[in-house]
Amino acid sequence: MAKRLGVTGGIGSGKTTVCRIFRVLGVPVFVADVVAREIMEDDSSLRKEINAITGRDLYVTGSLDRKELARIIFNSPDMLQKVNAAIHPAVLKLFDGWADSSEAPYVIMESAILFEARADTHVDRVLTLSVPVEERIARVMGRNDLSREQVIERIKNQMEDAEREEQSYYIINNSDNEMIIPEILKIHDDMLRFAGSRR
Repeated sequence: MAKRLGVTGGIGSGKTTVCRIFRVLGVPVFVADVVAREIMEDDSSLRKEINAITGRDLYVTGSLDRKELARIIFNSPDMLQKVNAAIHPAVLKLFDGWADSSEAPYVIMESAILFEARADTHVDRVLTLSVPVEERIARVMGRNDLSREQVIERIKNQMEDAEREEQSYYIINNSDNEMIIPEILKIHDDMLRFAGSRR
């Protein structure tokens, strides 16, 4: 049975880049946000539930109006919590099946809201990527069509780095001036040792 490593960090912390390096090392990666997006499109009961929670039809064009959903949920913590509660169980079920069928020594779940979604209970260890807030804001504004205020709104809806770090087995400072590859290689070796203890 493959061991499981959760990789998390707030918006703009570099999860995608770090997981790309793990992939190069041969580690399978399950990207929870991508899977969530797919099931929000494909699962008809989930589509109905999202419309019921938001009180409007967000699938008028046949596919989810993501901008409108983001506008609604990032302005309402209650609505965000309800939408997440509808999606997370389905994502975690898919992850469990995927991880159980893997032949790799260990697999990764990448998720921005690993702790908030209680996904940390589905992994053996967690790696948190920490980056100063101003750096994260600049990164996200540079790659997405979001204003500073919109990025800050999203950061406010996520757990703080210090809180994530407290609950994590590994921590990487993924600031622009840090060399992360040696850190990733160390964690990779440690996870292989950890996996080997039961293989």
